[in-house]
This record gives sequence, C-alpha cells and structure tokens, in this order.
Amino acid sequence: MADTALMPIPGLVDPVTVPRDITARPDGRVDLMGLPRLRIAALFEAAGLDGKAARLRGKQVFHWIYHRGVTDFAAMTDIAKSMRPWMAERFVIGRPEIVEAQHSEDGTRKWLLRTADGHDFEMVFIPDADRGTLCVSSQVGCTLNCRFCHTGTMRLVRNLTAGEIVGQVMLARDALGEWPKGAMEGLDEDENAGAYTADGRLLTNIVMMGMGEPLYNFDNVRDALKIVMDGDGLALSKRRITLSTSGVVPMMARAGEEIGVNLAVSLHATTKAVRDEIVPLNRKYGLDELLAACAAYPGASNARRITFEYVMLDGINDSDEDARELVRLIKAHKLPAKVNLIPFNPWPGAPYRCSSPERIGRFAEIVFAAGISAPVRTPRGRDIDAACGQLKTAAAKRSRAELDRLAEEKQAALG
Repeated sequence: MADTALMPIPGLVDPVTVPRDITARPDGRVDLMGLPRLRIAALFEAAGLDGKAARLRGKQVFHWIYHRGVTDFAAMTDIAKSMRPWMAERFVIGRPEIVEAQHSEDGTRKWLLRTADGHDFEMVFIPDADRGTLCVSSQVGCTLNCRFCHTGTMRLVRNLTAGEIVGQVMLARDALGEWPKGAMEGLDEDENAGAYTADGRLLTNIVMMGMGEPLYNFDNVRDALKIVMDGDGLALSKRRITLSTSGVVPMMARAGEEIGVNLAVSLHATTKAVRDEIVPLNRKYGLDELLAACAAYPGASNARRITFEYVMLDGINDSDEDARELVRLIKAHKLPAKVNLIPFNPWPGAPYRCSSPERIGRFAEIVFAAGISAPVRTPRGRDIDAACGQLKTAAAKRSRAELDRLAEEKQAALG
C-alpha cells in the first residue's frame, strides 16, 4: 500500500504543496534520477569522496544517466572499476515502475506508472508524421476539479518529484529505443521502423499536460525541465516543450523567467459564469487577470505564440457569440496567440457532450476569419482513455490486487 498521506487541501483552488525532494527508499540508497550535476557531486562528497573527485564523478555520472540512458553503474566504463561498486552500494538510478502499458489503434501509447512509495499516475506518447509528443504528468491526481476533465475527479495525493517527472521522459526513451548505441534497440518487434525521423528520434516534443497542475508543483517541474533542456543531458530545446496551466496567475511570470518554455493556457470559456463552472480556478483568478498575465508572459511573441486550449462542449461554450468574444478578448489584450479547439473526450459519468463537427467547424471559421489560427485537434488514444481530459489512473478502476498481479506477471515475463 502507498505510505504517503493525502496532501492537505484547504480549498478547491489553494492547494498547500508539500515539499518533496527525493522519495526515500527502503534500502537506504539515494536515487540520483532528477538531480543536476552539482547535487550529484555534493552527494558523492557527503558520502566520502574529496571535493575534486566528487565533481569529476558527478559530471561523469550525469552524462551516463541523461545522455546515455544508463541505469547500472557497472556500465559506466570511464569510471574506475573499484569505484562502481562503491556507487552501487550507496546510490541507484531509478525509473518509475511500469505497471501497465497500452497501445491505441491509432498508435498512441499510455503507461500506468507507480512511484517508489506506491502511488500511480499516467503518461502518454502521441506519434505523428513529423513529431512525437510525450504528455508528462506533474502530480498524482489533481486539485482543480475542472468539470470536463476526468483527472479532475481524482483526489490530489502529492506532487511528483523532479526525478519522477524526468523519469517519465527517460522511460519513454527506453521504450522507444532512443539512447545512443542503436536507436532501434529496445523496440517491440512489431514497431514500424519507418516511423522514425532521419536522426532516429521519435520523441521530439514534451507537453506538461498530463495529470496535475504544473504550476502548483513549480520547483520540481522547473528542476526537471532544466535537466531535460540541459545540453549535456537530454538536450531538448525549450521551443519543443510546452507547459500548460489552468491559470495559476501568480506563478506564470516565474515560469517564463525561470523555465522559459512555451505556454499553453486552459481557457475553455469566454465568460465568468461559464468558466467559473467548468474551471473553478477562475473564481480566484478571473479572465481579465489571466489574460493580463498571458500578455506579460516573458518571451511571448508572434514567433512564440501562447496557445489557448478550448474544449468544445455542446451548448455550453460553443456558440457564434462565444467565438466572437474569444476573438475580442485576444485582441483586447493584444495577445500573440493561437487557439487549439479540442473536441470533448467523453468518460463515464461526464456531465457534458461534445459539440457537433459542424458547430466546431463554424466556431473555427469565426476565429480564423479574425486572423487567429484555430486548428481543431484530432482526438488521439480515445480507445485507451489517453485522450485530452481522459487521464485517470487505472488504480481508480482496478483493485490493488489486480494491479500487483499485472506487475508480477510483467516481471516474470522479463525473467
């Protein structure tokens, strides 16, 4: 059973985040996943190495972890053989546990993952012809209670650590065989090698749009993305990373200054009454305040537009008047923006229906005619509940015994 208590939440929109650095392991070893070079060096020095040796080993280990994808100290060939067992006794290079992996008929993949202290969360990989996008989670559960979102029906358990966030990217690269020493190594036999880009990379983009609100776990999200963007690490350009927020206004400027990735905002409505209903955070940070924070977002420009996500709900937010008001708001705040129109993805018990294709098309026409890009997102992974707004851990649908049995069968199959 999980041994972490639920995070204390004093209200719907003011979660008190519990500081969490590295999840303690029963064996006492320290997990290096998610740690920067200097932190690794500091741990080595605290464990007994002198300062110069600790810095050298920290640099080497950082390279092996994030550039080579190595999880075993014994494979670090430029480190003295006598030093490798010393490291293995004190440290570990972890990954979240894979409880279940699902493949959609459209190529989308979803993984149910488990933390070292027994909490479950999900990540999704969406392949396209010219890119592959990993949808990364930042929390176990969510506190925002957006009414159209299945994840919002979960209780917030805790923040994910930087290591658990980076670990999702590492796992995806493991599964896709995208580490040096053979770009195709580790792929399932039925994978289509032709889907790979010329440089052998399928995972090209990251979106912080999985479970949770990234700006309510700011420090860990920032630290994880810095490692993802580090040229000596995972080396993914900040222009290929998007952070999505429901509108945590006080943290938006810090996100732009300290992380600097693309910004997406879950807007979903053009009036206070409707947004108050479907995005309860609006009751604290209203539309005008949110859009002003978007206008002030560092780095926003016509070359780096802010993306407004807008889920299409039949009879709720999809009228011609809504489309015109959306245009007015964007222009009134002089925002360099595009709008992603998202057909509502249903889930059992959902209180809404998706707008008709004709209604979505008309809405898009009005926005586009005003000079604002308004593509309609093609739903992906619906058959495995991996589409936008559908993420909710299978832990809520299956018994713990069944999940443990699946994990044991997977381990047995691996030998």
